Amino acid sequence: MSVGLFGGSFNPAHAGHLHVARTAMQRLQLDRVWFLVSPQNPLKDPAETDNYWRRAAGVWTLGDHPRMTVSDVERRLGAAYSLETVLALNSRWPEVNFVWLMGSDNLAGFHRWRGWRTIMETLPVAVIARRGTATGARLGRAARQYASHRVPEQRAKNLALMRAPAWTYLTAPLHPQSSSAIRAEARS
Repeated sequence: MSVGLFGGSFNPAHAGHLHVARTAMQRLQLDRVWFLVSPQNPLKDPAETDNYWRRAAGVWTLGDHPRMTVSDVERRLGAAYSLETVLALNSRWPEVNFVWLMGSDNLAGFHRWRGWRTIMETLPVAVIARRGTATGARLGRAARQYASHRVPEQRAKNLALMRAPAWTYLTAPLHPQSSSAIRAEARS
């Protein structure tokens, strides 16, 4: 079984998140996508990620898809970092082919994540294009350091079966929504 792990603060969850999950599921031929709602993103202001249950419920409101689920595994593990989640899930379910999913905005700053190299070396990573972030993502430290492990988009359907390090950049019709823009609009 292949499972895409889509971690995030989801503050707020919006149709763009669903677009990323659907794109990954289709293009990578994933059996499942798990939305991993972060209890507290260490790279964000705690005020932006308060009320875990409201954020998790927001992901549920995106729609009912039989192969997508919202998981509170990071909260149950007490995981402060995605690295802890990745290692725990790989240990718990070694028979599952996990793929880490992220928007291209996250790839640009991926080198700031604790244990980012270990994540890259532990499971394949799929980066889905987001509006206005393609250049920064492709020129970022992680993309440069792992350039020789980049899988062409045409072969991405096999990513879940590949041995890490392996990553791909998926272009797709871009979705206009972003959590940052929604929060900014709400403040104005």
